[in-house]
Amino acid sequence: MNRQIVFCLTAVWAAACLLISPAAARDEITAEQVNTAISRGVAYLEKFQRPEGRWGDTDAEPGGVTALVTLALMNSGRTADSPSVRKALAWLERQPDPERTYASSLMIMVFAQADARRYALTIKKLALSLAARQMRGDDRDKGGWTYKGPGGGSADNSNTQFAVLALHEAERAGVKIPDQTWQLALNYWKQAGMQHPAGGFGYGPGQQETGSMTCAAIASLIMARDRLQAAGARVVDDKVLCCGAEPEGNELDNAIQWLGNHFSVERNPNQPIGNWWLYYLYALERVGRMSGQRFFTTIRQPGRGRLDEPQQHDWYREGCEVLLQSQDPLTHAWVGVGPVEGNAEIGTAFALLFLSKGRRPVVIGKLQHGTLRGPGAADWDHHRRAVQNLVMRVERQWRRDLSWQTIDYTRRGPKDTIQLAAADLLEAPVLFLSGSEALDFNADQRRVLKEYLENGGFLFAEACDGNGCNGAAFDRSFRALMRELFPDSELRKLPPDHAVWYAQEKVEPQHLPQDSEFWLWGLDACCRTSVVYCPRSLSCYWELGHPYRDSAYPAKVRDEIEQVMRIGGNVLAYATSRELKEKLDRPQLAISRAGGRHTRGALVVPKLTHGGGSDDAPAALNNLLTIMERQLQMRVDYDKRLIAPTDPKLYDYPILFLHGRRAFRFSPAERKAIKDYLDRGGFLFADSICGNKEFASSLREELKTIYPDAPFSRIPPSHPLFSDEYHGFSLPSVTLRDPQLRVGDDPLAARLVKTTPLLEGLEIDGRYAVILSPYDISCALEKGASMECKGYIPPDAARIGANVLLFALQQH
Repeated sequence: MNRQIVFCLTAVWAAACLLISPAAARDEITAEQVNTAISRGVAYLEKFQRPEGRWGDTDAEPGGVTALVTLALMNSGRTADSPSVRKALAWLERQPDPERTYASSLMIMVFAQADARRYALTIKKLALSLAARQMRGDDRDKGGWTYKGPGGGSADNSNTQFAVLALHEAERAGVKIPDQTWQLALNYWKQAGMQHPAGGFGYGPGQQETGSMTCAAIASLIMARDRLQAAGARVVDDKVLCCGAEPEGNELDNAIQWLGNHFSVERNPNQPIGNWWLYYLYALERVGRMSGQRFFTTIRQPGRGRLDEPQQHDWYREGCEVLLQSQDPLTHAWVGVGPVEGNAEIGTAFALLFLSKGRRPVVIGKLQHGTLRGPGAADWDHHRRAVQNLVMRVERQWRRDLSWQTIDYTRRGPKDTIQLAAADLLEAPVLFLSGSEALDFNADQRRVLKEYLENGGFLFAEACDGNGCNGAAFDRSFRALMRELFPDSELRKLPPDHAVWYAQEKVEPQHLPQDSEFWLWGLDACCRTSVVYCPRSLSCYWELGHPYRDSAYPAKVRDEIEQVMRIGGNVLAYATSRELKEKLDRPQLAISRAGGRHTRGALVVPKLTHGGGSDDAPAALNNLLTIMERQLQMRVDYDKRLIAPTDPKLYDYPILFLHGRRAFRFSPAERKAIKDYLDRGGFLFADSICGNKEFASSLREELKTIYPDAPFSRIPPSHPLFSDEYHGFSLPSVTLRDPQLRVGDDPLAARLVKTTPLLEGLEIDGRYAVILSPYDISCALEKGASMECKGYIPPDAARIGANVLLFALQQH
């Protein structure tokens, strides 16, 4: 064996043995910790359920505590068929119709979540009764709710928000609530004196603003506006018209900014410590989810004035950290202050509602870019309710709770640099980019967007053009941006057999809007079609397609809306395979350091070039090296190196990585150089991108030409390579995605198979010198595996890759 290769292998392996250890525990909260806390909180509540099915209800709100706890249990993973929930629902059904606002509202929400069809009559009866108790007259109470209805005192913002929440859920369950009810509720929140000049809301007009009541106002305004106000899309004379959004008031923006300036998860802002704290957190979660806010921004603080640098608050992560610290270590309950939250059943229910509802995974993020066109209207968001409608539809189809976010791509730091990184964008698996004006991304924004796509992100874009919009400038700039970011790829019309036309529901082209430009274009970047673009507005039709509201549109328009909604759902299914990360999991970003310092003893793995797509998954290798560094605590060198087989520096590297997704051939000189490298002790780790058979066949043929008497053979599952013998991972079984195996008619129904890892090896002088994975590892490492790829799921791909590198390091 070549002395230089022996020395390199020995040095790196010695460093690896010294450095490999369990990763240092991080203080940052994890999804596993939150899930454990939720499970323990659920167990506490179920332990104290009374034999008849109730919890400790008070005379003031009979049925209210039981409904609140049941709602928390169902959001925490229990179903209507779970014993505790089934008993609680049966007890609630036996109770007389409540006359109190809190109890009525909570019971509506519980029955709607449990089974809207089964409890349809009950929901309707309770909802219409609740709507009838709305305050009328000409005073400031008009449009609000009291504890008990007319004659039950003055209206207040707490009772009113619960009533609005309940009526919102009732309409989702199919109950028609009169427009007048919604209009009166909207007027109530917008009346003079209700909102303070700084943006906050109190318990009623003229009362001190607080965090909990400001949250109540924001959520209520969102629901009422969504129900009433004219959108950017409308139907006139059997034609769809787009981009017609009317300016909205600034009540919401001001309230959200007040919340940012007074942000806290440790107390209810502007209240004594502990006062209605858990109730506030439940309301804060609702605002973050309904508004699509992942962050609240502090621009100025009370008593301190404007900050030099705005502070971003991840409300869910910070709230989880505080709640997990405050959970009782013995009982696993949460107990607040005062007669209400001091009741551990109520306090625990509020905490569970924050933790469970807030953890809903993000499926799409709206990219906020550019500047405002006018009051309340922005080019990036012509159809404000479109993405919300799409996500609600997908929730029903996927049968799971989902969320969406707005990602502010305009945030600036020192020297006008963009503050967001690719890891921030990767919090959303799909970015939705919309507009009509020309894009004006600076160099940092373009770089971050490319890194996002190279690390498994997906861009779903549209030009708001046609049907009253003029998006020609956006179309030109978007196509130019794609050419700049991916010069070796190009936008192409996606053929009818591409998965975006059928991934979830088959799109019927004859029912699409009859416009020659209404088609999908795609750009293949990395391992799949990573960009889908429509030069006409999709969001216009999504905004018209409210999933819980019947429309009186003409049949032709209804057909068009349905097909465009299918496109949206198909793209989300194709981009994610319905596999979404936990909300608290930090995205893993490939690290690339051009010209960085080389650490002595670091693991260096170049890519071997060839003509079959030797860099078609550019982030895969560095993502694997990231696993080696972060999970196995090894020193690694992230410098990107593409090396030709005939390069004299080939012998400087003990391990080479080779992957591709097309057929290729080596030249005679390249074959000679590869043989010399392997004979001298080198190691080659190869992967077939997206399970490409042509690439794998080419590699086998090339090595058969080089070593006619040394064929590839399967490495037995019992080999130490698949164990933790080399300080890696035990791999008795892995999960393989196989596109040829389908469950029923669903093209995404999971095709996931538990199996042993399949690696092929080529032996030279009694050692494995080449290891090939014929099933995809690279796309999974990029988090970009598509439904057409046969390969391992990302966690298993990372473990297999890490074990191969660790095995190679000990080959002397």
